Amino acid sequence: MANTFINRHGYLLIQLLVLFGLLLLLCQPLAWDIELPVQFWVKQGILFALWVGLFYLNSHLLVPRLLFQNSIGGFAAAALGAVVFVVLAVVLVDSWLNLPELMHQAFNPDEEVSPTHKHKSSINPVIILATLLVLGISTTISVVQKWQIDTEVRQRLERQKISTELSFLKAQINPHFFFNTLHSIYALTMINIESSREALHTLSRMMRYVLYETQSGTTLLSKEIEFMQDYVNLMKLRLTEKVTVTFDKPTPIRDVPVAPMLFLPYVENAFKHGVSALLPSSIYIGIQQQGHVVELDVRNTLLPEKRMVLEESSGIGLANTSRRLDLLYPGQYTLAVTERTPENEYRVQLKLNVS
Repeated sequence: MANTFINRHGYLLIQLLVLFGLLLLLCQPLAWDIELPVQFWVKQGILFALWVGLFYLNSHLLVPRLLFQNSIGGFAAAALGAVVFVVLAVVLVDSWLNLPELMHQAFNPDEEVSPTHKHKSSINPVIILATLLVLGISTTISVVQKWQIDTEVRQRLERQKISTELSFLKAQINPHFFFNTLHSIYALTMINIESSREALHTLSRMMRYVLYETQSGTTLLSKEIEFMQDYVNLMKLRLTEKVTVTFDKPTPIRDVPVAPMLFLPYVENAFKHGVSALLPSSIYIGIQQQGHVVELDVRNTLLPEKRMVLEESSGIGLANTSRRLDLLYPGQYTLAVTERTPENEYRVQLKLNVS
């Protein structure tokens, strides 16, 4: 709002300066040592008032109601009529003030004027050009102001749309994960009380992160990795020894801001489709840093009874996460999905520029 206020008043200042400059140009005598009659300044004041009125009539009435309503012919006719009105008004003012004869005497003081000789008012082409210039400047500024306002409105609506969509996407975190984890922890209490306490503490830390740490637009990479580590640890509670899970993290971690819970769907997808209670399987999660580029590599074994369908993935979902990437990092990421590698794995590679 402050920028809009400054810009609009800046435009007003430019308008007044331009009109004042035009007045000075038309008021400048051919020789500075000539004493002009008072009627000349009266005419210039009237002309200046006509220009100011025409300027704001055009910017507040003709342009909004005709030009912006696609009535170009009507706008052209109204503008031409305004020019004709100003020119005729100047001619009438000249005649009323007897200005042609007074100006002739001012520039030719030694010339005797015959009583029968009258200097008639004529149309000044400079006034026509200046009036057209006033209309042009007024139209241009009005168009620029409208373009600026429309741009601000579009950007505000786009920000609101993106914010709403991102909030919706973040809210789609699969609640089944928490219920399933609680069920696993409950079963664990029958076997190992100490481990179940640690699992509950981990789950509470994750829920606290989801509820409080992800409210802003970004979080630190280290916190995101800690959240993913907690997720992996909890998921291991439900796995058998036939599943191998590897989580490679950068050492040391150089903290950079990232969108919260952006990597989790790919990890969640690997646990959903790459885990078997009967067959050996593996899940690999790797994060690397190269300057401002963060790379995520997630691989899981392809199982015969599992079918990789993006739309059916749990949690936020891979398709929705791609949408988040488009909204948050347009042109700043590359995402490669290999449905079957030579090692019979499903692989997701994400390179994200967080600069």
